[in-house]
Amino acid sequence: MMITLFFVMCLVTSSTTANTFDDMHDLELERQLNLINKSPVKSIQTMSGYIVDCVDINDQPAFSHPLLKKHKLQRKPSFEKQNSETSVNISSTKPIQMLEKVNCPKETVPIRRIIKDDLNRGKSVFNDHILAQNNIHTYYAELFAIAPSGPYYGVSGTTSIYNPKVIDGQTSGSHIYVENGKGDGNNKITVGWHVSPQLYKNDATHFYSTWTSENYKNGCYNMLCPGFVQTSRAYYLGSRIANTSSTSSKTKVEMPISLSQDQTSKNWWLLVQDTPIGYFPAHLFSNLAAANTVGWGGLAATPTGTSPPMGSGLFPDKTYIRACYFRYISFQDKNRKKVEPEKFMTRKTLNAPAKCYAIDYYAYDGKEARYALEFGGPGGYCGN
Repeated sequence: MMITLFFVMCLVTSSTTANTFDDMHDLELERQLNLINKSPVKSIQTMSGYIVDCVDINDQPAFSHPLLKKHKLQRKPSFEKQNSETSVNISSTKPIQMLEKVNCPKETVPIRRIIKDDLNRGKSVFNDHILAQNNIHTYYAELFAIAPSGPYYGVSGTTSIYNPKVIDGQTSGSHIYVENGKGDGNNKITVGWHVSPQLYKNDATHFYSTWTSENYKNGCYNMLCPGFVQTSRAYYLGSRIANTSSTSSKTKVEMPISLSQDQTSKNWWLLVQDTPIGYFPAHLFSNLAAANTVGWGGLAATPTGTSPPMGSGLFPDKTYIRACYFRYISFQDKNRKKVEPEKFMTRKTLNAPAKCYAIDYYAYDGKEARYALEFGGPGGYCGN
């Protein structure tokens, strides 16, 4: 009798503890949602099925971050004015063809509406970066600029966009990044395109970013936490890219992207086709006054023994037709001058066997490509 009573009491205690934990988790999610979802001036149902809220530019999620309470909004990068004054040909007046466009009213910015499930999924995928704490196998095929050329204040390149076939839990994409620090002091910003069913609940290609100042112990994807300051009224993080390149034809869809530090504010601006989307405020970071590493390339991640395709799923062949590529790559050096890197200024990272993925850097490869690289492969069983 006593044993039975003890067993019942244990079950009740266990159930109560689980319910308490669930309640606390829900309360935390509600708190986070209140920081992210602001009262909209207008809401837009996009062609992709997402709801985008047009919120007051001065009341966007970023300003709920404790480090940004007194942050002064920077509407445009100072280098945009400098470029105009020096008669550099800016394409910001041209439409960005690859990204879904919305039309938010003046003094508002588009923020994709977030629900609890989005937060749960986003946290799970973000935590996959902390490799020691999970079983996710992540493979990189990247080119990076070596230290003697730094510190760095910007990185840019034009990448071809694909829709590699992945399953839930897997991710595959192309990106550029700026990074500084090691261990828990790692600060990093990554932007590009990827396919991530776990994050978006579909197998479409999306425009994305991540940031962290403590080696992925903080930060997030896109706008799943306060941080990124949106300035564009038309284009937003997490948007779906409907049209992608095909390996069976010569049709190519490209995305020119860059991360550039504003010399005055020290904020890191994200631009697509020379159009400012917004910026990562300097105050978010503990150690990103400059970058000691910048890079270009691809990523493929999986929780299973079989890894997904990277890029187009085909190996480099120097044709810029079949394999995924970056062309027109450059970085800003310690003098904030644009540099197209020669081979001796770079190194390659490939942590997978040659049967899975590859990366080739060609340096200068003609006027059409300038300084370019190709990467990718079919994936498969890569020894994980």
